Amino acid sequence: MKHEEKYCPRCKTAFECKVGSIQLCQCSAVALDNKEREYIRELYENCLCAECMKVLKAEYHNQNLQDKMKAILGVFYRVPKK
Repeated sequence: MKHEEKYCPRCKTAFECKVGSIQLCQCSAVALDNKEREYIRELYENCLCAECMKVLKAEYHNQNLQDKMKAILGVFYRVPKK
């Protein structure tokens, strides 16, 4: 079966999409829960490369941590410097 070559909408890297053989697809290497999947789906409509999926998964958890810290610290919370 021929697989589709796609370009990651986030980083523009080419990758082979194996939607017909999903267990062999590069994206299956990144485990996502429903909330992580929803977060990524809100940002991108199409397939991403595995590296970008890993980065966005970490970004999701970092954002959640920042939100929790803000809720705990209230007015004393400061956005971390990048």
